[in-house]
Amino acid sequence: QVQLVESGGGLVQAGGSLRLSCAASGRTFSSYDMGWFRQAPGKERESVARVSRSGYTSYLDSVKGRFTISRDNANNTLYLQMNSLKPEDTAVYYCAARLTSNTIVWGQGTQVTVSS
Repeated sequence: QVQLVESGGGLVQAGGSLRLSCAASGRTFSSYDMGWFRQAPGKERESVARVSRSGYTSYLDSVKGRFTISRDNANNTLYLQMNSLKPEDTAVYYCAARLTSNTIVWGQGTQVTVSS
């Protein structure tokens, strides 16, 4: 079964940028739909960006134009480039892989904090 290892979180000032990475193990990475989720204190986890196995992408409205999701199937890696960060982007960010319609694997989460 696939395992996900995240990196790239940190503390940045408003307007700054971060790139999150998610390294996936397994032999069939290219067959998985992938996504980034986030959870802020007191709020439910929400979908930030998704990329299907066919390459189709979609975004949360509040991040569209600022965030870019991409995948490198040759290196089994998922990315989230985050530009023009805002304090409201502060959250724990999670990588996720949909193995089947009812099986989702989550990464450990990485903290992103954006200061004013």
